[in-house]
Amino acid sequence: MSNASSGLPVGRGLLYLIVAGAAWGTAGAAASLVYRVSDMGAFTLSFWRCAAGLVLLLAGGLLRPATRPAVAEPLGRRVRKAVATGFGLAVFQTAYFAAVQSTGLAVATVVTLGAGPVFIALGARCALGERLGRGGAAAVAGALAGLAVLTLGGSGATVRPAGVLLALLAAAGYSAMTLLTRWWGRQGGGDTSATTVWAFAVTSLCLLPFALAEGLVPHTADPARVLVLLLYIAAIPTALAYALYFAGAAAVRSATVSVIMLLEPVSAAVLAVALLGERLTVPTVAGTLLMLGSVAGLAAAETRGSRASRDEAEEQPVLV
Repeated sequence: MSNASSGLPVGRGLLYLIVAGAAWGTAGAAASLVYRVSDMGAFTLSFWRCAAGLVLLLAGGLLRPATRPAVAEPLGRRVRKAVATGFGLAVFQTAYFAAVQSTGLAVATVVTLGAGPVFIALGARCALGERLGRGGAAAVAGALAGLAVLTLGGSGATVRPAGVLLALLAAAGYSAMTLLTRWWGRQGGGDTSATTVWAFAVTSLCLLPFALAEGLVPHTADPARVLVLLLYIAAIPTALAYALYFAGAAAVRSATVSVIMLLEPVSAAVLAVALLGERLTVPTVAGTLLMLGSVAGLAAAETRGSRASRDEAEEQPVLV
């Protein structure tokens, strides 16, 4: 629960993750609009999202003052981080978009984001030694219940096995990415902004052959609209959100990260009501309140735990 290795205060890490989760929630609506006005496929959309996001991250890096981490990171470790994180990001993003096309937004969302916290909690317990505790387990259960109510309540969703498998694959990619980021963050010495840039470079290279096979330039009667939507997807729910996500995930417990990221469907639901004119239903309100309550509970527990660990460390006698 300590943030000593990553160097980022837990409170700021939580804020980064909340903003990232809310921003991710807008990507689905923008992607749906792209699908409506063009024949762009999942691989092509993922490629352009990452490639354009990479350009924006590089441009932002040029404008930001150069900083060096407190401890130099070995080149081999940096390469391993870039390859592993980039591959996990490619699997997560593309499999999720494909699941949405196969079995619909509701089922793809509930399976991907529902399985994610379970995979992460198990992985964090086995690989990182992180414990949820009773309060954490209750918060995860409440968040999953809220997600199910939010996405499936009152809908006539059709479950297709192929789409469910793709959603589980997306959850596995997301879980691996989260656990690796937390593990490397605990070791310290890393630059999360550089990790984000290299991860996007690896992801773009992984997706390029599939995007070429699918058709790199989509057919559309409204190219200006497609371009604006792609630029938005690359800037807000990609370059900004993933930069904040990788920084926050290095400082906060993996299980807490997984639950906070459930803000994505909450953000999507609010956006649908506010901008797309969808009706505010009882399941929408109930699911949103359940998930927001779980996120708030876990965030408070994470902050208290970090403060307690810091106070305990300060009280330890110093041996000279």
